[in-house]
Amino acid sequence: MSDMKASDLFVKCLESEGIEYVFGVPGEENADFMMSLEKSDKIRFVLTRHEQGAAFMADVYGRLTGNPAACLGTLGPGATNLITGVANANMDRAPMLVLTGQGSTERLHKESHQAMDVVSMFRPVTKWATSVAQPNNIPEIVRKAVRLTRTEKPGACLVELPENVAKMKAEGSPMEPIRFRRPVPDDKTVDRAWDLLQGARRPVILAGNGCIRKRASKQLRRFSEATGIGVISTFMAKGAVSLDADHCLFTIGLQARDLVACTIEGADLVLALGYDMVEYHPRLWNQSGDKRIVHADFLPAEIDAHYRPGVELVGDLAHTLWMLNERVARDGCSDWDFGQQHATRSELQLDFATHAKDVTEGAMRPQKVLWDVRQALGPKDILLSDVGAHKMWIARYYHCHEPNTCLIPNGFCSMGFALPGAIAAHLVYPDRRILSISGDAGFLMNVQEMETARRLGADITAMVWEDHAYGLIAWKQDNEFGHHTDLSFGNPNWLQLAEAFGWNGFYCDRSADLAGVLEASFEAPGPSLVVVPIDYRENKRLTERLGDILCPI
Repeated sequence: MSDMKASDLFVKCLESEGIEYVFGVPGEENADFMMSLEKSDKIRFVLTRHEQGAAFMADVYGRLTGNPAACLGTLGPGATNLITGVANANMDRAPMLVLTGQGSTERLHKESHQAMDVVSMFRPVTKWATSVAQPNNIPEIVRKAVRLTRTEKPGACLVELPENVAKMKAEGSPMEPIRFRRPVPDDKTVDRAWDLLQGARRPVILAGNGCIRKRASKQLRRFSEATGIGVISTFMAKGAVSLDADHCLFTIGLQARDLVACTIEGADLVLALGYDMVEYHPRLWNQSGDKRIVHADFLPAEIDAHYRPGVELVGDLAHTLWMLNERVARDGCSDWDFGQQHATRSELQLDFATHAKDVTEGAMRPQKVLWDVRQALGPKDILLSDVGAHKMWIARYYHCHEPNTCLIPNGFCSMGFALPGAIAAHLVYPDRRILSISGDAGFLMNVQEMETARRLGADITAMVWEDHAYGLIAWKQDNEFGHHTDLSFGNPNWLQLAEAFGWNGFYCDRSADLAGVLEASFEAPGPSLVVVPIDYRENKRLTERLGDILCPI
């Protein structure tokens, strides 16, 4: 592959890495790259209507597949438009490749049109960021970037290709990707952790983002089924064990104390698996810092006064769980006391079903909406949550049969995630039902991607919870100050908006009709918009109820 343009070599390297999609908005400075990409029969370019939408699409592709997709922007404003979605993927541990153009290296040393230090700007929100200075280095740079995106914990890597470098002649060929086995903990350390578990009376598992990896979830299910130890999931670990399993204790992460917190309070040992404290800080479940903790994750534990593990099992999480499963098979289990865990699960199940048969008009309770959503979606269908008050309700009331079937951004927590994310989910799983749920604020942050969905013929349903306000901020201000500042706004005519973008449009303000409306939205060809007025008076009621919770047993 000698005597080709640098941009041609760059695309060949992406093909060699198995990159399937590049999402983005091109510009003048990456025109050579786009011409090279157009010749590829292995990589599909998806033109988006905003670079942030492109980044969220690549984010969701990475979460669902474990492999990176690329998002692309030009220099200057194209790059800055990418950064929020890139930061979201990086903090939520999704593999992503970020490709940006740049002005000619001959003008970067001085004041120049649209030129800025993109690499330095992206360093805080990526695992690695670099610029291509020599075309013959492209194979090494691409190989390193893609490898780092996939390496635990996964994240984003940026490669900048200046316009003059893209035009240069390049020699060389792609480097063949070589997979490696992750390190595993040693037997003596696993024995220590197993001894602590065997010596405990009321152990509980806190499952984090690392547990949704396919192999890790499989081993976790084996372990929890064999031992009966209850599994509490963070927002991003939903589905690591099935909601139908007797040991599933649902989700923790609300800032207020919830029933699930009772099981941690009553536990004498917490086995933290793939736990990531960017989601839910340990001070919220270990205020005194004296809980006995066993940490198992791909990386050592973060240093924190409220998270001080007695044993750390550092290495491949699936293999760690396999080693624990071997000990379960060899030694059997202790006579653990799961009375409180079983009582907590029973109480939560009753709670979730309280409003299943609600009949209301004008506005719907969040609990009722999510009950109907769960009935409408199959075990492998995918729900994507945006960020807002609805995210808290989804976290508490929507539970999963399989990992990666409820995607909630909970590290960086950026609004505008769900609609573009749903488009990517459809590209990965075109035969599954895909539902995004957004607030009316978050939906309009990337509303332009409605055109992208229509152009791609994406069979997705986007649900909007309408309250004419930044509801989560109002909820938090009310809790702290007793009132909230002016957070209200107007909305478009939703049905006219759907029609303008060529979508199917549904407006439902009667709870008895919602199940039918959802079914109609999924059956209609192409993208559908479902808008429901939401009764956020339930926010205050939930806060008051959680404050009065008494732990069972």
